[in-house]
Amino acid sequence: MRTRNGFRFLIGLVIVLFAVVKYCSSSETNPYTGKEQHITISPDEEVALGLRSAPAMAEQFGGLFPDTKAQALVDAVGGKLVNNTVARETPYNFEFHLLADPQTINAFALPGGQIFITYGLFSQLETEGQLAGVLGHEIGHVVGRHSADQMSKQGLTQGVISGIAVGSDDLAAAQMAAVVANMINMKYGRDDELESDELGVRFMIRSGYDPNDMIGVQEILKAAAGPNRTPEFQSTHPDPDNRIARIKEAIRKYESQY
Repeated sequence: MRTRNGFRFLIGLVIVLFAVVKYCSSSETNPYTGKEQHITISPDEEVALGLRSAPAMAEQFGGLFPDTKAQALVDAVGGKLVNNTVARETPYNFEFHLLADPQTINAFALPGGQIFITYGLFSQLETEGQLAGVLGHEIGHVVGRHSADQMSKQGLTQGVISGIAVGSDDLAAAQMAAVVANMINMKYGRDDELESDELGVRFMIRSGYDPNDMIGVQEILKAAAGPNRTPEFQSTHPDPDNRIARIKEAIRKYESQY
């Protein structure tokens, strides 16, 4: 029995070490943000993943919004943000999609440049600058390679959890490892949101938009979440008030630079 437990422990340890070595060996510096990341897929793979996922993602939100004029505005604002910023230097093919869902207030980006905004959010926006704030934030996710970075982190944490589960008979230990891993991933998710806000401010200023319009977007999202929104430590998104404070800091920083 002791031999069997020792063998399981060694197998679990090998799984953990493999996950850690794979993650650490993938370190690289993002040339567009200067941030060190651990990325295990190439930009071409990001583009392919985004293109494969885009049709199913659109279908989940009722397909594309049929108003070509509204879609043209989304394309124009998104194109302006890309063409006037570092986003144009990336290998990503940015495409902007207005989704038909009138209830969901959301926007998101897939790896490689596929960017979506629901009509539910689009209809709440009051200015072109607010639309630029939404799209600039999502472009920031792509330029920051946040999806690819999260995939690598999830691979690491899943490897650690699997190793603990194989190497230990203690179910409680494996469950605790899963809880800790989930909290770590949520924390990194909040960091990505804040970085995308800052990148969005930069992109707006460089494209001639008033970055204060991004604060208006946060007020819309805050109102949509209502008083019972999830506490920050349990969410992948920072609290809206914290985001507004950080956006104001970024505005002061980059308006002086540009």
